[in-house]
Amino acid sequence: MTEMKQNEDILSENSETTENVSDQTQTNAQELSAEKLQAELAEQKDKFIRLYSEFENFRRRTAKEKLELIQSANEQLIKTLLPVIDDFDRAEKSFKDKNDKELEGFFLIHNKFKKILEQAGVKWMDVKPGSEFDADLHEAITQIPAPEENLKGKVVDVVESGYLLNDKVIRFAKVVVGS
Repeated sequence: MTEMKQNEDILSENSETTENVSDQTQTNAQELSAEKLQAELAEQKDKFIRLYSEFENFRRRTAKEKLELIQSANEQLIKTLLPVIDDFDRAEKSFKDKNDKELEGFFLIHNKFKKILEQAGVKWMDVKPGSEFDADLHEAITQIPAPEENLKGKVVDVVESGYLLNDKVIRFAKVVVGS
């Protein structure tokens, strides 16, 4: 009986030790689980922030592209109309000597056409003989000996006017440059 009593005491001690170990293991497991959850939460938060940032960048880029598309939507139509305005300008130069009353209708149509193009965002490049040659705005179609020393490397003559659409060159001014 004493042996049985001793066995019971040992079992009881083992049971208590097992419970203590079990409690400690459970506490450690909970701590590990909480740490693991915190790490996972931080990782998910980071992924969310990155995804949100990517989406915001995409949204901004798309809005910018849409705005650019709207601003330049009529570019092809305007490019096809530029020779018409050139013809108007040539005709106006040839009519300078004639009576204005006879040409009043022509000048009204010419001005109306210019205003419509301006409303669409078209700007005429003001290039005059003697201005600096700028490769970003001008296209040199030929070089001639400069008639004056101060015209070297500058525009000597404008053959065809240049145009901008919303500050973007849609046709370069064709110029003759002095050398």
